[in-house]
Amino acid sequence: MKALKYLLVFFVISSCGPLVSYDYEESTNFNKYRSYNYFDDMDTGLSAFDQKRIMRSIDSKLEALGLERKDNADFYIDITTREVQPRNNSTIGLGVGGTGTNMGGGVSVGVPVASNLLSREITVDFVDLSEGEKLIWRAICEALYKPNDTPEKRDAHFEKVVEKILSKYPPK
Repeated sequence: MKALKYLLVFFVISSCGPLVSYDYEESTNFNKYRSYNYFDDMDTGLSAFDQKRIMRSIDSKLEALGLERKDNADFYIDITTREVQPRNNSTIGLGVGGTGTNMGGGVSVGVPVASNLLSREITVDFVDLSEGEKLIWRAICEALYKPNDTPEKRDAHFEKVVEKILSKYPPK
């Protein structure tokens, strides 16, 4: 029974984090890439401040992996985002029932729990221009965010999201 409690806590905690899916070109030798940069014409869908936040987080993570940001880079990064309908399965059940002589009945209604969270899908593409704009790696992350958070909380949010996004780069 105690193990069941720990398992339940694990699922609750893990379900709160960002959801990420990855894909990459299997024939790509990721060891040859030593430098990166961002496309100049990125339309991220983020505010200017949030775009800087996510780029700073990506820079920090890629530098920790030994990559360098350069003008004439080995690959380029494109970031796009869009708001998506958050998955809200939280409801409160209200029920009314009664019994009588060999008769019974009941009515139950699920009332959604309101939330001020939004969900944003973030797509990060790594593109090799030397091979004709070949997409070599992609991560798509869906994460909840609060648009009215403080700048410090937004920094922490993007660091957490980027950590999750780049956790599988380079692919093994």
